[in-house]
Amino acid sequence: MKVITISRQFGSLGDEIASRLCEILNYRYFDKFLVMQAAHEAGLSEQEAVDYSEEHYKMQNFFERVFSGPRTLAELRVWKEDAQGLRKPQALALTEETALDLVQKAIHHAHALGRVVIVGRGGQVLLQNEPDVLHVRVEAPLETRIMRVKEWHPFETRVDIRRQAQSLIEARDAASAAYLERFYHVRWDDPSLYHLILNTGKLTAEQGADMLAYLTHEFTPELERVLAH
Repeated sequence: MKVITISRQFGSLGDEIASRLCEILNYRYFDKFLVMQAAHEAGLSEQEAVDYSEEHYKMQNFFERVFSGPRTLAELRVWKEDAQGLRKPQALALTEETALDLVQKAIHHAHALGRVVIVGRGGQVLLQNEPDVLHVRVEAPLETRIMRVKEWHPFETRVDIRRQAQSLIEARDAASAAYLERFYHVRWDDPSLYHLILNTGKLTAEQGADMLAYLTHEFTPELERVLAH
């Protein structure tokens, strides 16, 4: 199996499963450094590349979508050659579309290299028809996720932590769903996008990672034949 993509609800242990899975399989975790490689190939300064994922996506309301132009995320430097062949920096406004294109190129580059776990960023859509990719969705009951987020997150005030945790979960999940809907026109929680759905209300992160590692180690040839159909 060349690539495993993981889509996860906030607080579902999806990131923890991905990290442990990389350790077990000796796979790379898709991160900003792979996005930087794509940025470098596109002529952008690596230090100024933007990893445009669900975590960085801010939902627009209806009027923003209708009346606003391309949203500028950052001002970057692009190195261009002049008539004398000298490379000089030029300013470039990095829009959502430009940043998304960089992330997409990085995902395809990571797939070509193989042995990588991609968390979020639309990997389950971009690589949907690749026979050597396993698509996994990680979920958990809301109350379980609230309990975890209450323990993990340093909330500014200790008053009504449960409500704060639930609000954070709902906001992060809504942003992820909106990211997939806006840029890929799919439902984030559509089970047809995934080969396997893990419920960490019944599994620990270690158990989830071990299950995926076992599938990858023991059944890779047969699994790839199945996924190819």
